Amino acid sequence: MSAVWTLDAVTARQGRKTVLEAASLSIAAGEVVGVVGPNGAGKTSLLGAGLGLLPLASGQAQLSGRAVAALKPDERARLVGYLPQERRAAWNLPARMIAALGASDLPEPEADALAQACLTRVGAGDLADRGVLDMSGGERARVLLARLLATRAPLLVADEPVAGLDPDAQLLTLDLLRAEAAGGAAVVVTLHDLGLAARACDRVVVISGGRIVAEGPPRQALSREVLATVFGLAGELVDTPAGLMLAARRF
Repeated sequence: MSAVWTLDAVTARQGRKTVLEAASLSIAAGEVVGVVGPNGAGKTSLLGAGLGLLPLASGQAQLSGRAVAALKPDERARLVGYLPQERRAAWNLPARMIAALGASDLPEPEADALAQACLTRVGAGDLADRGVLDMSGGERARVLLARLLATRAPLLVADEPVAGLDPDAQLLTLDLLRAEAAGGAAVVVTLHDLGLAARACDRVVVISGGRIVAEGPPRQALSREVLATVFGLAGELVDTPAGLMLAARRF
């Protein structure tokens, strides 16, 4: 299966600090890939470098086989939908208008209808006409997720999409992203909850100190050794009726 997103030995710096070093990664259609690591490990830098939001010191990133650096903004928008970690909004626009921004390639009536449908999918259909600045953080997160779904892009990238959400909303968010993958999209999410990453993702990428130090199915990527050396945890992933769970404690 051809790759939707590839990073080839990508290195990126912020000022004099190297935030990502020689990172190589390939993401295929139909899979959900979780990116995990300690705070400051380079998760957001990986996304930024791979999407052209952070200048590369070396290496190359590609979207659907095309160099990211050579893509025009509208071309990149058709190839990837991106949900940043930051959820602030500058204007108190209604949720329907925010969600419709993800479908800017469609005529206004179609974009509006798609926005309403996506809001309904994320459990925010009743918020369509409410201003986003009048919402709670969790409600605003749902609206921004609806905007991501409205892009219909072959690659969906979400940076900490479940941060600050209650457990039900976290599971809904990941279920919706898994549904997008089942429909053929490639999905990449950064997560702090290792147990959640193990249950929701087909593959896990572990970053530490700006380097990819482990990659593979959850059991492989989150081995006892990785849990100990990267996260300072003693434990392992165990099978439960609800799926994989993390049974661990700090040293």
